[in-house]
Amino acid sequence: MKILFDTNVVLDVMLDRDPFAEPASRLMSLVESGKISGLLGATTVTTIRYLATKVMGPVKAQNQITDLMMLFEIAAVNRSVIEDALVVKFSDFEDAVLYQAARHAGVEAVVTRDLKGFKQSKIPVYNPEEMLNVFEVLKIEKDEN
Repeated sequence: MKILFDTNVVLDVMLDRDPFAEPASRLMSLVESGKISGLLGATTVTTIRYLATKVMGPVKAQNQITDLMMLFEIAAVNRSVIEDALVVKFSDFEDAVLYQAARHAGVEAVVTRDLKGFKQSKIPVYNPEEMLNVFEVLKIEKDEN
């Protein structure tokens, strides 16, 4: 199953934001184990690098990005993604870009804590806890705690 991870979910893990880090970490473990295919939008990588540098410094931020690149595939942000994002009825342009990157990459779901930002999505959108529940029903997670 191909899942696009929104920026906030990745930052929850990287910055150990309680109480959000635990379910997000479980989802990332599923990517690491190969049980699901995780994607990040190209803009997510640049945003995370920028924010992580401010919090952790450039060396740790670079290491974090290197780790993410080993774990996740990247959903391209190109001209057609941007053009499609300009016409979709999302209230936030960044969310529209991530949605269109996900759509172009053929993902089956988006995981985010910003469900309102993706309410116009034609792709199923879940918060991390809901996504874990879907995987439990599909028998994907198993004893990953």
